Amino acid sequence: MKKLLVSTAVSAAMMLSATGANAADYVIDTKGGHASVNFKIKHLGYSWLYGRFNTFDGTFSYDAKNPDTSKIMVNIDTTSLDSNHAERDKHLHGKDFLNVDKYPKATFKSTSIKFDEDGEEADVTGEFTLHGVTKTITFEIDKVGEGKDPWGGYRVGFEGETSLKLTDYGIDYNLGPASTHVDIILSIEGVRK
Repeated sequence: MKKLLVSTAVSAAMMLSATGANAADYVIDTKGGHASVNFKIKHLGYSWLYGRFNTFDGTFSYDAKNPDTSKIMVNIDTTSLDSNHAERDKHLHGKDFLNVDKYPKATFKSTSIKFDEDGEEADVTGEFTLHGVTKTITFEIDKVGEGKDPWGGYRVGFEGETSLKLTDYGIDYNLGPASTHVDIILSIEGVRK
């Protein structure tokens, strides 16, 4: 009987571990300014235009011992797009591009995360919604680091980049053949709850 109880307890512990029960929950540190959602797009093929979304939030779960159980969710306020040029931002906010009055939010929610053997890189797959269109995307992330912070908390950070075809999201304003895609760069530092 004792062996049966021990065997059952071990099996239950293994099942909990496999389902991510040990994963910690993190809040993306936008309050402290230790996260960013940036973008870049070519201008006529001659230079890069850089910008950012100033307002966003999100959460993720992560367990270094079982990283493939990780999950992430990010909400982006599209009205906060900032390319450091007021007239251009007004155009980008309008109907030719993001149409922020109708679509004030973009979201990403992961459906799977697959880390390499070292646990330092992963392929993240999930549903990205922009301009009222939802598509499944996959992109690579790199683990930047993790550990205790000076204020008694615990943090972990990742960075990833993906390239989105504008017409896939119903944005068909002609910017020329060099500007059909926009690169999104997500840098997140999470504070464990």
